[in-house]
Amino acid sequence: MADEKQTPDKEPQSSPMSRRTFLKNSGMVAGGVVGGSLLGGLFINDRKNEKEKKEDKTETTTSFQEARIFFTREEDFKALEAATECIFPEDHHGPGAIGLGVPFFIDKQLAGDWGINARDYRKGPFKVYETGQLDPDASTEAANPKPVGASSQGEDPADSHLQDQSILTRREIFTYGLRALNSNSQDQFKKPYYELEEEQQIDLLHKFEDGKAKMKGVPSSVFFALLHQATLEGAYSDPIYGGNKNMEGWKMRNYPGAYPAYMGAIEKDEFAKLKPVALKDTQQH
Repeated sequence: MADEKQTPDKEPQSSPMSRRTFLKNSGMVAGGVVGGSLLGGLFINDRKNEKEKKEDKTETTTSFQEARIFFTREEDFKALEAATECIFPEDHHGPGAIGLGVPFFIDKQLAGDWGINARDYRKGPFKVYETGQLDPDASTEAANPKPVGASSQGEDPADSHLQDQSILTRREIFTYGLRALNSNSQDQFKKPYYELEEEQQIDLLHKFEDGKAKMKGVPSSVFFALLHQATLEGAYSDPIYGGNKNMEGWKMRNYPGAYPAYMGAIEKDEFAKLKPVALKDTQQH
């Protein structure tokens, strides 16, 4: 009978193990009661925390102001962006309407009380414009262009105070106006307004300003005046309302913003140039 191989009396010695490695490994195999959930987790998370700290240095912030609330059609919002940028263009002084977030400011205003003329006097007589039929998807109010008791005013100068009174809400005027920009552009240039060259966009805006563009509900000049007003308000309002991004509109005007008082600068002999402050910076709780 051949001799059987003898099993060594001693098992080979394991390689040296550090105390930290031992604790980590024992924690992982201890059934997950204390070692697995506490000791093992602590040491495993050490490396994760170090990695996360490095990644935090390149973290980017998301602006929740730049989200549409009122506009659901991309074509309408693109026309708004192009038109506001023509009114308030970017130049060597600073950003234009798009860079200042003006289109999002207007979107938020139209989504709120301002868009439905909630605080305006909404009884007749209204100015009646001979501009053709309204769209069938207009509001119930807008579907009846001649309220009871109202009559069409003529060109008498006494009627000038009625020029800004329309039965349409601001939401409807903006919707019809922006779609009219695209439709007039398609008729003349075979492209939507936001795809035109800058000079073409400006020329078409001039037609709206002069009231010579085709538009339903109100003259195009009424829409242009409202658009022009809202663009400037978005460029210079407090950033809390969605425009004047990073207070760049104020910086271009050297406007200090929402300082509650100027006690620290009023006694100075030299001119005090103050860093702009927004409402959110003066109302911390």
